[in-house]
Amino acid sequence: MMKQALAVTFALSLTGASLALAQQGPGQQGPAQQGPELGDMRWRPNAEDAAAFTDARIAGLKAGLKLTPEQEKNWPAVETAIRDLAKDRADRMKVRMERMAALREARRGGDNTQSGPDTIARLRQGADAMTTRAANLKKLADAAEPLYKSLDEGQKHRFGMLLRMGGRGGHAHGQRRG
Repeated sequence: MMKQALAVTFALSLTGASLALAQQGPGQQGPAQQGPELGDMRWRPNAEDAAAFTDARIAGLKAGLKLTPEQEKNWPAVETAIRDLAKDRADRMKVRMERMAALREARRGGDNTQSGPDTIARLRQGADAMTTRAANLKKLADAAEPLYKSLDEGQKHRFGMLLRMGGRGGHAHGQRRG
């Protein structure tokens, strides 16, 4: 049992470390890769990478919970909700990257008149993104509730820890970058 817990922790740590390295800013240590359309030296996960990280996170969470056959019946809804959250985030990031690339391209072409959205538009975009994320988190909570209620105390503790460990950016215990 301890070996499985260590294996899950190791797998999640690798996933978290990969995501953390991917999110480092310019000039920080980490793997570098020239982005053809971005022209910078930061590695960014592509759709295949993101899907692999999501698969690893879900597999690690499920393995760490050691579900009984009865609990297993509630797992598909949780997995679907986690995948939906990941897809929504990937879609938001893609739109953001496309917007930034279009703005950079316009500036390279000499069109310095084109700028990003004004402050009020950015506030509205942020509010819309938060509303969407809140709705998706509620869907995850609704999907996870039946499973969570069936877990014993040890599983509940692992559920919370593993869910946070595999979260956005791989930040353990809900910590964010400063």
